[in-house]
Amino acid sequence: MRAASSTAPNRRAVAVILLIPLMVTLALWAFAWPAARIAPRDLPVGVAGAAPAAEQLERRFEQRDGAFEVHRYADEAAARAAIEDRVVYGAVVATPQGPHPLTASAASPVVSQLLREAVTASVPEGTQVEVTDVVAAPVGDPRGSALGASVLPLALAGMAAGAVVTLMGLRGARGALTLLAASALVGLAAAAVAHSWLGVITGDWWTEAGVLALTVLAIGSAVAGLGALFGQRGIGLGALLMVLLGNSFSGVTSAPQLLPEPVGAIGQWLPPGAGGSLLRSVAFFDGSAAGGPVLTLTLWSALGLAAVLLARRTPKPAEAAPAEPAREPALTG
Repeated sequence: MRAASSTAPNRRAVAVILLIPLMVTLALWAFAWPAARIAPRDLPVGVAGAAPAAEQLERRFEQRDGAFEVHRYADEAAARAAIEDRVVYGAVVATPQGPHPLTASAASPVVSQLLREAVTASVPEGTQVEVTDVVAAPVGDPRGSALGASVLPLALAGMAAGAVVTLMGLRGARGALTLLAASALVGLAAAAVAHSWLGVITGDWWTEAGVLALTVLAIGSAVAGLGALFGQRGIGLGALLMVLLGNSFSGVTSAPQLLPEPVGAIGQWLPPGAGGSLLRSVAFFDGSAAGGPVLTLTLWSALGLAAVLLARRTPKPAEAAPAEPAREPALTG
């Protein structure tokens, strides 16, 4: 009996010893590998102006095979419109004075810097290059670091909401309403901090609050739905998808097209990446290119809430009937 009772703790200790290095390795792979491999991959950029100067610019972009997806525009006005509609991250206009870069630091400060450096390197040394930031990042967050840092708190908030609903055994309408109410309050609080206090997002206040709430709802519903299907193991699976992969693959700090393939695409299929892209669209671009992220977040929310609504509540174990007090034997005459 003593040998059998000591075997189980030993196995658990070995499992913990092996599990911790595995989790650290997985986290380093998810966060460090994409960051170490940042480079343009089919990055949408524009070229505008009259031939042959514009054609020469286009050939320079195409020389880097697979790095850029070049869109051709007739003039600077068309290129500006494409940037504002989030069709391209930036553009280069061929002018008699030389190439004129148009950037959008609100879309990605990293891409803006990359485009500026690429144009500067292509002109003779000492030539002054005039850069126009068509959609500039807000004064409160010129490098986009605060916006990028907001993805993890949203993922943690959704993770916490889904885990609490699962661990408390909330199912059906009660569980769904709990997720909706918690997400709405998080959206209001996050908008108050990011917009009203820090000034890192500058769009319509209520639209931004709705986007933040929808992002948290998609994450929380997914975690709660997995919990309804698989129990507490579903919480671990939700943490893997939403926090570990969703946060590191989101591309919010750079751009999805700068991450290794297919990491950038996977990140946009997960709520953290879709939420980050949608927040940029409503905060800086009047909702341009918001359709895809809205669809992604809505699908995650609908599927997760459906699992919570249709899941059966775990029956409580039946309480044991109280034992009757022993009766004294009857006295016989």
